[in-house]
Amino acid sequence: MIKVGKRQSMRVDHFAGVGAYLVPVNIEEEEERIEILLPKNELEERELEEGEEVEVLIYRDSEDRLIATFRKTEALVGTLAKLEVVDSNPRLGAFLDWGLTKDLLLPLSQQEVRAEIGKKYLVGIYEDSKGRLSATMKIYNFLLPSHDFHKNDLVRGTVYRVNDEVGVFVAVEDRYFGLIPKSECFEIFEVGEELDLRVIRVREDGKLDLSPRVILSEQISKDAEVILQKMRILKEHFRFNDNSSPEDIKDYFSMSKKAFKRAIGQLLKQGLIDKKQDGYFSLKK
Repeated sequence: MIKVGKRQSMRVDHFAGVGAYLVPVNIEEEEERIEILLPKNELEERELEEGEEVEVLIYRDSEDRLIATFRKTEALVGTLAKLEVVDSNPRLGAFLDWGLTKDLLLPLSQQEVRAEIGKKYLVGIYEDSKGRLSATMKIYNFLLPSHDFHKNDLVRGTVYRVNDEVGVFVAVEDRYFGLIPKSECFEIFEVGEELDLRVIRVREDGKLDLSPRVILSEQISKDAEVILQKMRILKEHFRFNDNSSPEDIKDYFSMSKKAFKRAIGQLLKQGLIDKKQDGYFSLKK
């Protein structure tokens, strides 16, 4: 059985002017005989003989014919890879470089965001209903659960979807399920962005909840430094206090109101700021 998009063993059946024709190694008698061309340019510096077994990748060329190649691709069917956009078509989608002369199509319907030429995206490789290899940014079904991570582990991941109601979906190590919950999103993330994150929860199903923020004690110090910098800029015009809205704090400081109050508390404790009679804060003179 021919498996499009996968490397497999084939047998050289015969040669022709255009190259060598291959057939499956283990073909059943009732199966239809299929011959697949290994083009002439693939035979350079190779001395093949009829009956010899070779390992090749099977794909469809621009005329939808099955073709064999010795070339290595960045990914195979059912796997993930970061591929660069090299061309685009407003009706079809984007074309990705995956190591073959024929670029891989990323259809418009399979894009989470409009793919830009020159950028790399994490995509899954699949075979469409017509047997053609294509790429998709919708990689949820390509990801795996993992119980090898623990709370506070530091991981690296790639953003593959942003949902304003749920959070930011991340492929941890470009392989495992990950999510930055909405409650941990204090900045704008983009599809394709690579992030250093901290595991804040390992769910029973092996999916990971993540945060771009470090361990609490370290984060309080970082948040306090952000507030100090803003106070040095605004000076007497610093108009944030315990009654400031969570939205205003998030917009200006990229942190939650709870984090703001923790950091303010640390600055007061360290004697770096004062709380004035009107409830606002100022740098200690």
